[in-house]
Amino acid sequence: MTRIFRVFVPATAVVLLISEILLIASAFIIAVYMTLDVDPWVNLVYDGGLVHLIPVLLTILLGMYFNDLYSQFYVKSRIVLLQQLCLVMGGAFLVQGVLSYIVPDLRVSAHVMAWGSVLAVVVIYFWRVLFSTLAIKVMGRDSLLMVGGSPLLEDIAAHLEEHPELGWEVAGYVDDSHQPGDILRRAKVLGGLPDLKEIVQATNPTRIVVGMTERRNRMPVADLLELRFSGCIIEEVATVFERLCGRVCLKELRPAQFIYSGELGPRPQNVVVQTVLNRIIAAAGLIVASPLMALTALAVKLSSPGPILYRQVRVGMDDVPFTVYKFRSMRLDAEAVTGAVVASKGDPRVTKVGKIIRSLRFDELPQLYNTLKGDMSIVGPRPERPEFVRDLSQKIPYYRQRHCVRPGITGWAQINFKYGETLEDTMRKLEYDLYYIKNMSLSLDTYIIFHTVKTMLLSRGAQ
Repeated sequence: MTRIFRVFVPATAVVLLISEILLIASAFIIAVYMTLDVDPWVNLVYDGGLVHLIPVLLTILLGMYFNDLYSQFYVKSRIVLLQQLCLVMGGAFLVQGVLSYIVPDLRVSAHVMAWGSVLAVVVIYFWRVLFSTLAIKVMGRDSLLMVGGSPLLEDIAAHLEEHPELGWEVAGYVDDSHQPGDILRRAKVLGGLPDLKEIVQATNPTRIVVGMTERRNRMPVADLLELRFSGCIIEEVATVFERLCGRVCLKELRPAQFIYSGELGPRPQNVVVQTVLNRIIAAAGLIVASPLMALTALAVKLSSPGPILYRQVRVGMDDVPFTVYKFRSMRLDAEAVTGAVVASKGDPRVTKVGKIIRSLRFDELPQLYNTLKGDMSIVGPRPERPEFVRDLSQKIPYYRQRHCVRPGITGWAQINFKYGETLEDTMRKLEYDLYYIKNMSLSLDTYIIFHTVKTMLLSRGAQ
């Protein structure tokens, strides 16, 4: 796996992206040779033809990203794949038409666009089908030998089973609490801890993942030390889980993992840079979005009685309360009887206009003002109400640690997990929040903002 923007990305996804950049560019260059009457070499090199193709290439790649073709690149349905590719090319035509009107010098010939798109669809379709079946065989799989009885080892195996594109597989388990031959998550228990060295020699795993339920007197330290010096890669189960799943595991979390961490995110220089950029982006966002905010405000006012803006106290950085602003999406008496409750899927308190602005995330646009004031950040953990924070801090360990940074309009948890309704959902979102805090950086913020745009366009995750 490769780490990009502080996010671990499968090597297969990187190879696929680079290969398709080359294939799409080649398809349109061939289209130039097929359709233009002038010398193609002169057109591409001296007349700026290659530069004109760059917006087309970027549009197609973005379209494929928005269709999840780089997060789910194993072909499950060839018909769906063909539909997605045609939709992407249609979007590229639309963008090219708008761009040609705004910047005529970047116009690409209609014949080049037509033939280039056809060639790109054909070549990417067959490449995807081939890549889906042969990529792992050609590039090879990393095999993991699971050592110990930690339940987290099986959680990792389950995640790998759901995400074959990661290119990792479980070679087997080494555990004293099960009998050799028992099946755990489609892999066998190969033996007990005393047999560790023999099992490693027989299976030759890429790496050994250690997760012990009882650390004292049971961990085969001498064997692990010998294997490490012989060249084996050995990692703790919590480290592997964090890399694969993009979240910190509360079940295996120990304070030392943060105390002695060499890259814990909220460093003073990062916070200063983030604060400056937040206020610049918030100011620009308020100016650009002002017409949209005016229309949203009018729709809220006409749809139901009550104020346009909804004000609510939330807990901010260092447990300091602040007032958050949102466009009202619920009835005026939404909590008159029930009191403070978490929004749920299909919540009857939400108005008709509220459903629309929630799905598009327009209800959160006034939070740009909170960001401009310094109460919030563009990216960070979701701000919660004081009554929820008091309750959850007693039930969930490390919950208050999420308040060491400013809360955000969007965040790592928001783009990776659904809207939390249960205590288990809240714990899962906290795991994502802690991962963000641990890896907080400008590059990760950029990735989250980019992914949030995709989430908004596809109306995902809102309730």
